[in-house]
Amino acid sequence: MIRLFLLFLTFVFCGHVSAANVLMKSPDGHLVVTFQVSKGIPYYRVSWQKEEVLQPSQMGFLLADGDLDKDFKVIGIKRNTHDEMWHELYGEEDSVHNHYNEATIMLQQTRGLKRKLNIVFRVFNDGVGFRYVIPEQAGLGKIAIKEEQTQFALSHDVPAWSISLNHVEYYEGLYKKSLISEKDTVCTPLTIEYSPKIYMAIHEAALEDYATLNLTPRGHKLVAALTPWSDGMKVYGEKTIKSPWRTIIFASTASGLITNRTMLNLNEPCKLADTSWIEPGRYIGIWWCIHQKKNTWEMGPIHGATTENVKRYIDFAAKHGFSGVLSEGWNPGWGQGEKVTYLKSYPDFDIEEVNRYARQKGVRWIGHMESWGQGKLIEKEMDQAFSWFHGMGMNAVKTGYVGHLMDGKELPSSQYGVRHYRKVVECAARHHIMIDNHEPAMPTGIQRTYPNLMTQEGVRGQEYNAWDPRGGNPPAHTVTIPFTRCLAGPIDFTPAIFKLQGAIKGTHPHSTLAKQLAEFVVLYSPLQMAADAIENYEGQPALTFIESCPTTWSKTIVPNGEIGKYITVCRKERGGDRWFIGTMTNADKRTMDVCLDFLDADKTYRAMIYEDGAGADYESNPYAMNFRQVEVKRGDNLHFELARSGGAVVRIEAIK
Repeated sequence: MIRLFLLFLTFVFCGHVSAANVLMKSPDGHLVVTFQVSKGIPYYRVSWQKEEVLQPSQMGFLLADGDLDKDFKVIGIKRNTHDEMWHELYGEEDSVHNHYNEATIMLQQTRGLKRKLNIVFRVFNDGVGFRYVIPEQAGLGKIAIKEEQTQFALSHDVPAWSISLNHVEYYEGLYKKSLISEKDTVCTPLTIEYSPKIYMAIHEAALEDYATLNLTPRGHKLVAALTPWSDGMKVYGEKTIKSPWRTIIFASTASGLITNRTMLNLNEPCKLADTSWIEPGRYIGIWWCIHQKKNTWEMGPIHGATTENVKRYIDFAAKHGFSGVLSEGWNPGWGQGEKVTYLKSYPDFDIEEVNRYARQKGVRWIGHMESWGQGKLIEKEMDQAFSWFHGMGMNAVKTGYVGHLMDGKELPSSQYGVRHYRKVVECAARHHIMIDNHEPAMPTGIQRTYPNLMTQEGVRGQEYNAWDPRGGNPPAHTVTIPFTRCLAGPIDFTPAIFKLQGAIKGTHPHSTLAKQLAEFVVLYSPLQMAADAIENYEGQPALTFIESCPTTWSKTIVPNGEIGKYITVCRKERGGDRWFIGTMTNADKRTMDVCLDFLDADKTYRAMIYEDGAGADYESNPYAMNFRQVEVKRGDNLHFELARSGGAVVRIEAIK
């Protein structure tokens, strides 16, 4: 039950307000945002722990019919404080503390049409969000935004981890560390090492009917670069526009960024009256074998999604405690010249029978809706398709948009694409369908409002370890994305490959088997796929960890981590007392110690450990694994010897 404490401290000043600084502090006073209109131009700056991290940074818009970034005066300020605990339907914690001080600053231009612009700031202890609201007003009907003028003027040049907007599709790039001044236009989240004791990340929250935020460096200043429509305009609106929240989060360590919940708090509460049908869980699928070229998406002699083969996977899922089975290539549209549709299946796939069989076994079938970028096709068929799926007992689909442009014209992260993704999520909710969205716009916490948006891709995932001609993902990749892409929300990376081979020579998962287990814990997704073919799981002792591992949590702790080097994540299961730990490293061997100071003081626990074995090495001996069991209590220390690109996982449960 949500506990809600609202303290409204509201002050509204009408008429002209002086250009003196408008000061906004976090509840604990350590994060300070200062707003000022100087010579008619709005600016903000940010200090954290008494250090100014953002110097005066410009704000505003350029519209198609005039500027909305200068000639302003402050005509009103409204303040309030908000303090609540809200319950996550699923997630990395049971409850989230949402405590902030808010100021809405009302501006009006002194010249021309004297247009109005409101800027809302929310200042948390560990982050700040601000958004623009162009209010409905006389003389402003259709709105077209040419540019958003938001700046993030860092106080000095700093290193950051990013992927390029212009040279990476679907956000499927390797995050690289370099100075801000040396970067091309980048996608967010942008993770910044401001100083040895200040880490920060810039992103956005509650992206709805707007273009995705990207950032262009100008020296050590970052300027908003919204994804455009094909006509070059950035955002269209009628009478009023509300931007997403621009977010800046802070921590004294890189690990501290991972448990920051500013983005979630800036999204609206759940809009669904009934959420009983939303079911986190782990699933398997006919997927890795296709990427390895052992099966095909299209119908033929080695077609993967046949009735017989999917039933085989369903049997395995039922036996080993998986809640679902994904199959791709079940519908026409994969073969040359075939017309895509989601309203019928291939002749060798009896979709009605598969769903009947799955329900009988206590498993759900998950269908893939690949559109090849045809958003309009999904919109045309989704209501009928989702209704059909629901009637067969399905409650999850995986959507896909492989294609450089959506509907042959617009970029997926443009306002056009963002509108489409929202339509799909809302339609799916009406039919009680959960969504795993691939080739998405970068996530921004919408799952709080529409919790049927379970997980999304938007990452260079496991499939690159099957067919990437450059050899696959390097060892540092999965110890980098927890601090970068994962800050945007749940990630469908598809971990847990047990047969560490790819489809072409030299390409394979660059990890030990124990590290593959660790990915299952570290890379959070409430719908988490154990991605290997079932043949590679049969008879494998390591599978017992996957069988026991939940996908939604009551508490998450990140005791250590350095970006691109190593990470440890400890998670407590929902509705139970067990803890699960995942730790992993890059291409360097590493010793790791984890203090169990989070356990209950009055209990004794059994820790089952799966770790790199003697001589383990991701290149020469990836399968070596050691299993051991020890009794532990609060405050005990677990010690691990991690191989190159190795890892370890632990399951801890009370015994007395």
